[in-house]
This record gives sequence, C-alpha cells and structure tokens, in this order.
Amino acid sequence: MKLVRYGDKGAERPGILDADGRVRDLSAHVADIGGTCLTRDGLSALRALDPGSLPLVPGLPQQDLRLGACVGSVGKFLAIGLNYADHAAEAGMEVPAEPILFSKWTSCIAGPDDDLHLPPGSTATDWEVELGIVIGDGGRNIAPDQAARHIAGYCVINDISERDWQLRRGGTWDKGKGHDGFGPIGPWLVTADEIPDPRALRLWLEVDGHRHQDGTTATMVFGPEGIVSYTSRFTTLQPGDVIATGTPPGVGMGQKPPVYLRAGQIMRLGIDGLGQQQQRVI
Repeated sequence: MKLVRYGDKGAERPGILDADGRVRDLSAHVADIGGTCLTRDGLSALRALDPGSLPLVPGLPQQDLRLGACVGSVGKFLAIGLNYADHAAEAGMEVPAEPILFSKWTSCIAGPDDDLHLPPGSTATDWEVELGIVIGDGGRNIAPDQAARHIAGYCVINDISERDWQLRRGGTWDKGKGHDGFGPIGPWLVTADEIPDPRALRLWLEVDGHRHQDGTTATMVFGPEGIVSYTSRFTTLQPGDVIATGTPPGVGMGQKPPVYLRAGQIMRLGIDGLGQQQQRVI
C-alpha cells in the first residue's frame, strides 16, 4: 500500500493511492495516517479495503493536489548520522562504531513539495536525501531479529541541515537540523511488504538539474533492522515515529569548495519505489 495525507497545510486528510495513482479518501476509516493506524492490526484493516470503492479525491497528487507529510502527529523524529561509509569519507570523519543518533524537532516536518524558507542568517543550508523508516508496532529493547516486525513502511526524507549551526556553534547537531521546513517527508508511506530489500534502493538528489547525490542503500553501515533495534535501547519507539537513516555522498558540505542552497534554487530528490520530492528554496 501507498498511504498519503492530502490537502491544505495543517488540514491534511488520510488517503491511499489506487492502481491508477489517484488518491482515494480514507477519512471514513481512519482519522489520520499515524499512530495505531500503522500497527500490524491497523494496516491489516486497511489492506482489507478495496481502494476502488473509496471516494476519489479530485486532482492529481503532486500536480494540482497538495500532499502533506505522509505521517501525521509524529511523536519522535529521529535520525542517524554518518551512516554511509562513502559519506563519512567525504566529510573527513571516521565510520562510526555505533549509530550516531540525534533528533529532528517535529516542528520541522513539511510536505514533500512545500517551499523551503532559508532561516534568517543561514549561510550553509545543505541537502541530504535519506531513506525514512516509519514505526508500526512500538517497543523497547527490540531484538535485531524482531525489528522488521516493528517497521510499518518506508518513505523519502530530505534531512535538510544548516552546517554552520550543526557543527561549529557548540552543543549538539540538533541546532542545525530542526528548523521549520527542514524535514520534508513523503510523498507516500510505502508499506514494508512492498519493499523486499530496503538495502537495495537507489537514492538521488539534484539542485537546479545538477545531480549531486546518486547512491544506494547498499552502502549503509547500519541497516534498518539494526537501526530500529539500536534506537529502541534508548527510547521507547511508538507507532508513527520516524527515523531518517543517513545519506550517501554528494552533500553540499562535501563539494570542493562547499556549495550551499540559495534562494531561487529547486531541489529534486527520490528513492526507487518510494516516489520523489521537489522543494523551491526561498
């Protein structure tokens, strides 16, 4: 299944894509795409529905129908740093022995095609295409061999980052990771049964048509199951929590000299089977 949230910002409604790629409304069955809707039982109930019998939403998604973040009411937005060996090399950092875990504040979450407003005073806003994990059944201290049962699905994330505030202003990475609009999620949540191997996905990102990132999840240091298990040692994961899993090489910070986003530019990014995003920089 491909689950979506559509409509005006702050008033999104739950939906599902039909066989023709059109949005069908789920409002009669779930309040939102989030929480218990994403547990194994919740997803089983949605699978029992015939999308063709649901109300057709006017418009084409990502054309004349706005999509919001594909998960609503996210409790925790977590992320893993330096999780691609080739990205760690371009950053001049060692491959971590354990996952680097940080938070992106939930107020940064945006729709996949919403404009990105540069924060006042920003000089080093950067891009990062990432595979996102969406938690289904929650849990704590989840065993690695059980972690797949806790993953509802996957999505595209742009882990936008202000590098100066992330790395050179003291404190944690969070200061450069959580600004409003720094977490576009979607366009849709693809349930895990449709992604047989999340470590065999191509992911890419372009700025103004120039492809900066073109990698594969095969070069991840820590895979999705290991990330879910590891993260659950430090916090109880809950249905609808989102984890960004790291980025391949080609970020602006890694260019020689570094290249950062400017007003007027367009970012396009995507992951095989999970859709694409586009953000205009303002």
